[in-house]
This record gives sequence, C-alpha cells and structure tokens, in this order.
Amino acid sequence: MGIRQYKPTSAGRRAGSVSDFAECTFPKVNAPEKSLLVPRKKRGGRNNQGVVTVRFRGGGHKQMYRLVDFKRRKDGVASKVVSVEYDPNRSARIALIQYTDGEKAYILAPLGLKAGDNIMSGAEAEPRIGNCLPLSRIPLGLTIHNVELQPGRGGQICRSAGCSATLTNREGEWAQITLPSGEVRRISARCRASIGSMSNPDHMNISLGKAGRKRWMGRKPHQRGTSQNPVDHPMGGGEGRSKGGRHPCSPRGVLAKGGKTRKKRKPSGKSIVRRRKPGPHYTTI
Repeated sequence: MGIRQYKPTSAGRRAGSVSDFAECTFPKVNAPEKSLLVPRKKRGGRNNQGVVTVRFRGGGHKQMYRLVDFKRRKDGVASKVVSVEYDPNRSARIALIQYTDGEKAYILAPLGLKAGDNIMSGAEAEPRIGNCLPLSRIPLGLTIHNVELQPGRGGQICRSAGCSATLTNREGEWAQITLPSGEVRRISARCRASIGSMSNPDHMNISLGKAGRKRWMGRKPHQRGTSQNPVDHPMGGGEGRSKGGRHPCSPRGVLAKGGKTRKKRKPSGKSIVRRRKPGPHYTTI
C-alpha cells in the first residue's frame, strides 16, 4: 500500500496523488458483490422538507452503498476472506467474507488482512487480526477497531482509515480504551471490538490536486463568511473587503475558536475518564 503520483500532464495532475490500491485483491477491477449493494440517494444537504441543513453539499459521482456488517453477530461460524475491495463510501477498505454455510457479508478490513485468511466472531474466537470479540475476552494492550459503545448496537468508533484504539484497562464489567484523540473512555466489557487497526493508513497523505476531485465527492465550494451579505452571515457586509469585525463564528453566531462544543449534560459524558487534549487554537479566554 502506498501513494501513486501521476505524470504531470496538467496542473491538477502535477499536484494530485492517488492510492496505489496495493492492499486490494483485484486493484483494477471494481466488481462488488451485487447481493450486498443498495442504491444511495443524494440529498444535497437537504432534509425531508427541502431545507438546506448542511451547507456546501451537492452533486458528486453516483455511488452504490455496500451493506457492511458492523455488528459481526454470526458467532462461532468460521468464515474466509474472499477479497479486499475499495469502498467509495468510506476511507478504509472493506473485505468480502463467506461463511461456511455460504452466506456472504462485507466487514471493515483491518491492516494486514488478505484474501484467503480465516476469521471468526464471538467469545470463543482467537484474538488475532480480523476476529471480533467482546472486550472481556481481548488481552490488554491490543490494538482494536470498530468498537461498540453499547452492547449489541454495532461498532461506532475507530472505523475510518488508519484509526485504532487501545484496550488499556479492565475492571469488573467495565473496560477502558484509549481513543486516537487521546481521550480515555469507559465502556461495558460486553461491547465488541475487532482486532487490529484500520486499513489504508496513507489516506491522510493523498493530495486531491484540483477542486474538481472535491466536487466528485459531493462537496461544493465553501464560501467565507466575510464574502457574504450581512443577512447571511454575522461577519458579512461592509464596503469592500473587510476582516470580519469580530471573532470567527458560524452563521448562527457560535464562536469558532476557544469555545467548548460538547454539551455539559450529555449522557455519555460520564463515561469519559480523561478528555482529549485541546487543539493548538484553544484558549482559556
């Protein structure tokens, strides 16, 4: 796995780069399992009433959604990895597995998983790459991904390319994991997680090279607040180009720097043992 540079036939090609898809079983063939595909409808950032609730979204290439099994609930049944594939809906790779009874499913592919490997889910599975176990059966210090926050709900965190968490402690019915942000969180030991770190860790180093590639992803140009009218943004308006006249904020007036964005009474806040370290822009003012 790595990054491939194109020949500089244009300005966009010169600055752009793509993945070499070396971890995919068939890197030049896009032939997903048709029984696990469903259409993905574009909404352009609008809700069911047609109101724009997420700005700067729209267009993009047509995609089919792959039904990924985040729960891994087929316990005690051995399965074999058929292929590792590219998924246009996520940054990591996915793996097509086939159980001994003939059923096929897509799972998130960890780093190092290859076609032909045997994996299993359940409390009796071995703690090796690709297997899914409860946190109570995973040895301390192992790297995990696709971690559940509530038993039976399916993996919710550490699902993007290169992400992983570490199981650091376990006491009674509770386990502590360290997330990529540095946050230490306490969750039930009955929650499941998969062994290993997520695939495609070089995703963060890919350069798009031109604005058009962002449009293919369904992202429209992001307009600065100072370039808008006062009716549209608190930092807009004025004669000529201005500096905004106030601290950076959202269209609703929420400060962009130095303010806490997490709700104080959020129920899951009591599960946080140690909060993540703030970013470099954080101030106590």
